[in-house]
Amino acid sequence: MNIGILKEDPSHERRVVLTPAGVQALVGAGNQVFVERDAGNASRFSNEDYAAVGGQIVYTSDEVFGRSELLLKISPPTDTDCQRLLERQTLFTFLHLAVARTKVMDQLLRKRITAVGFELIEDAHGDLPILQVMSEIAGQMSIQIAARFLESSNNGRGIVLGGITGVPPATVVIIGAGTVGAAAARMALGAGAEIIVLDIELSRLRSLEQRFNYGVITAVTNEYNLRKALQFADVVIGAVLIKGERAPHLVTEAMVQKMKPGSIIIDVSIDQGGCVATSRPTTIENPTYLLHDVIHYCVPNIAANVARTATYGLTNALLPSLLEITKKGVGPALQENAGLGRGVCTFDGECTKEAIARRFEMPSRLLDTMLP
Repeated sequence: MNIGILKEDPSHERRVVLTPAGVQALVGAGNQVFVERDAGNASRFSNEDYAAVGGQIVYTSDEVFGRSELLLKISPPTDTDCQRLLERQTLFTFLHLAVARTKVMDQLLRKRITAVGFELIEDAHGDLPILQVMSEIAGQMSIQIAARFLESSNNGRGIVLGGITGVPPATVVIIGAGTVGAAAARMALGAGAEIIVLDIELSRLRSLEQRFNYGVITAVTNEYNLRKALQFADVVIGAVLIKGERAPHLVTEAMVQKMKPGSIIIDVSIDQGGCVATSRPTTIENPTYLLHDVIHYCVPNIAANVARTATYGLTNALLPSLLEITKKGVGPALQENAGLGRGVCTFDGECTKEAIARRFEMPSRLLDTMLP
């Protein structure tokens, strides 16, 4: 199979989809892998690294689009990307169609693209292995980010997370006890912060309490508890995920207005629309804005700031699916691997996700009914 790896815009995305080791595994399985020139530079992988393991370096993205049956990228497809897609190509990327433009969805359907979202691929246990890797990174980094922007030089509250003798630590409120929330709690606990975690599932909260030896405070997510916790918060981590759907706005603007001056919101859910009403997407180059005297950090791809670690993690999680597809073919692999099939959002001109179809006010069709 001919596989293409596209270079991302380094001002917005610094990861590359596969390490040289990943490319070597695909080449060793009998595939041709076309790597756009300098695709790995921001992750510290050179063209020579890819060429040494059998990757074919090509000089334009047009060549990657034109020569590939299976396209691999990181960022959600833009209108321009979709215009360059060829009929019936297979696209693997972070799709986030729940917050995509209508033009993107229309072109994926019109060109009968098999679009597979990294964020929706499941393993045998129903977990999201690729998303979990990025979520673990984002959770850890959210605390590093919080510590930096709490500093006076960044117009923060001028405090350290762990406090000092005679001075209480910062209060970190984490909304969501999934992978992001757990990773953030672990880092915040290590920094000595006071941690409050909210979630709608008691089982998740109980598991988190036991994991951290009851070093975190837990509460059920509801309007009353959120309002109360946010009034004490120095840091708020938004870590809400609903598979394939837009994140709900659990934190209202009124709640934000009552937060401490110079506190910070890090809305990790922003790639799915955000769980804070005052959130709007920012970029790696311009990551924050101030609203109601509260710093908002809303970068959708936090993991891109540790591009090399993220690329290794992505390769580990993605490579088994790619090898299965190249061995069996796209259709048979999707039919035999239900978890991989759940990552498919468009197939043969149809939307295969009911929640996404509702977003675009169109019909959906189950993938199983279209596979041979």
